[in-house]
Amino acid sequence: MSYKSFKLEVENHIATISFNRPEKANSLDMDSWKELKEVFDEVAEMPAARVVILRGEGKHFCAGIDLQTLMGVPTSFKGTCEGRKRTQIRKFIETIQESITAIEDCRKPVIAAIHKACVGGGLNIVTACDMRYCTDDAFFSIKETKLGLVADIGVLQRLPYIINPGMMAELSYTGRQFGGQEAQAMQLVTKSFETQEAMMEKVQGLAAEIAANSPLVVRGVKEVLLYQRDHSVEDGLKYVAAWNAGMIISNDIMQAMQANFTKQTPVFED
Repeated sequence: MSYKSFKLEVENHIATISFNRPEKANSLDMDSWKELKEVFDEVAEMPAARVVILRGEGKHFCAGIDLQTLMGVPTSFKGTCEGRKRTQIRKFIETIQESITAIEDCRKPVIAAIHKACVGGGLNIVTACDMRYCTDDAFFSIKETKLGLVADIGVLQRLPYIINPGMMAELSYTGRQFGGQEAQAMQLVTKSFETQEAMMEKVQGLAAEIAANSPLVVRGVKEVLLYQRDHSVEDGLKYVAAWNAGMIISNDIMQAMQANFTKQTPVFED
C-alpha cells in the first residue's frame, strides 16, 4: 500500500516506518491515525519483515495529534441528543486507541528511534513500542495535561509498566517537558545518544541482530512478554508452556541447533 503520512521501506528483513509529515512536525490528523493502524497491520502480515524501526522524517519524531484536529473535536459531532454525541466522541477516542494498539499487536518487535519532539500522541505511540532509543535533544511530555485533557490513548495505561510509579505520577500531573538524558535515567528509553546518526547506527545494528534470529521465536518472545506484563508469574509459565508445546517442533529449532554445532550462521524461512 501507499501512504500519505508514512513511508514504508523493507530491506534485509528490517521494515522502517517513518512519520512523513515533516512540515507539520509529524503531527497526525485523523487520516494519519487511520494510516498508522493500516501500516502496522500491513507489516504484521509481511513475511519479509522480521523487525520494525519507527522513526520520523525531518526535524522531529512526532508532535502528537494535529492541533487543528483536536480543536475541531467539540464541534465535529452533530445532533440534538447529547447521549448520541457522547457516543460519537467515544468512538473517535477508541479509533485512535486502536491505531496505537496496532503497534503493540504487531507480531514483529518495534524499535522507536526518537529525535526532538515526542509529545502528546507521540509519547503515547512510543509506549506501545517494544524498545525505545533517543537523542539527547529529544523532548517528551504528557502534553494532554497542559491542554486541559486527561490523556486517553494509552500513555496512562502503558507508561506505568515502563517507569516507576512516583515518576509516572509526577509526569502525569504536571505535563512537564523532559529531555533525552532524563528519559534514559527514568528508563523510558534504553539509551540516549549525542547525535541522530549515532542513534540510528545503534538501532540499525540492533534490528539486524534481531532479524538474524528465528522469526517464529521472536514472535513467540513478544507474545510471551506482553502476556506476562498483564498476568501473574504462574499464568505466564502456563502460557509459555502452551506456546512452546504448539510451536517448538519447527524447522527453525533444527536449523539453529545445526548452525550452533557447525559454527555457521543459520538461515531461517520468512
